[in-house]
Amino acid sequence: MDLEAYATPETIQDIYKHYQAKRKNEHRPHLGGSQIGNECSRALWYQFRHAWTPLFEGRLLRLFETGDREEDRIVSNLRAVGVTVWERDPDTGKQVRFEACGGHFALSLDGVGEGFKESKKPHTLEFKTMNDKNFKATRNMGVEKSKPIYWAQCPVGMLLAGLDRCYFFAVNKNTDEMYGERIKLNKKEAQGLIDKAEKIVFSTLPPDKISGDASDWRCKFCPYWAICHGCKIPEVSCRTCAHVTPEKDGTWSCALGKPAVTCDDHLYIPQIMPKDLEMTDAGDDWVEYEDLDTGETFRNNGNSREIFEGRMRDGNA
Repeated sequence: MDLEAYATPETIQDIYKHYQAKRKNEHRPHLGGSQIGNECSRALWYQFRHAWTPLFEGRLLRLFETGDREEDRIVSNLRAVGVTVWERDPDTGKQVRFEACGGHFALSLDGVGEGFKESKKPHTLEFKTMNDKNFKATRNMGVEKSKPIYWAQCPVGMLLAGLDRCYFFAVNKNTDEMYGERIKLNKKEAQGLIDKAEKIVFSTLPPDKISGDASDWRCKFCPYWAICHGCKIPEVSCRTCAHVTPEKDGTWSCALGKPAVTCDDHLYIPQIMPKDLEMTDAGDDWVEYEDLDTGETFRNNGNSREIFEGRMRDGNA
């Protein structure tokens, strides 16, 4: 049978494009608790400072949606076996959310459950989907060793929610097998992660790199690799501006008295510029750089967008 007449790869590509078109490439206003387990604080700082917008292909966006749908299924499964689940804040209709660092750091729970056969205590809930390889590793080694980023969400969520138990569920996307792990709160560990978030949030400069080697496996697949190790120039954002400071009450202040929106007075934080741009001089509202590749000198003074667009146009980013 000739399947060519029935195959519709163009239609599939249209579906992927649909996912890309409907996605809003908006930055989170806060540092997310779902990422605080990332061992690279510099990457988290870039994320919080809106230094770059990671792009995802349509297939991957559809995969994210699959994970979201599985959460509803797990909630339904739990209720079917007698567990009471609160997966939405009754006041907002959204996931139950907790904040720290004045609101600059936040974490949303997948839910809270009570009435488990293993314990009468209420538990925070974390749901994940995994491919077969990652699922088997988690089943064999536990969440803490196999998926430390997922693990970190659990103590932080418990501490902020005022609970001392978490039930972690994972679903194998290949076989539909489920894995469950009950986790007890370690207050010292949880507080350490929140302290880590606070240090990142209120740092005026990017933290040290996890590795100075651009080929390090921990760096190669990071969405901020080219800013950290390569030649990308950060996006022009209020948070990549040297005039702006995050405040303890969750707001942002500007030394120029401007509102918290990107303006023409944007001045790049020198320490986040590409490695081939060396700062040679500076004033209150300008910084001078030498391009080590060309030997040319230029000033960043009310022209951040031009610098960014020019570098993108020249193919250096």
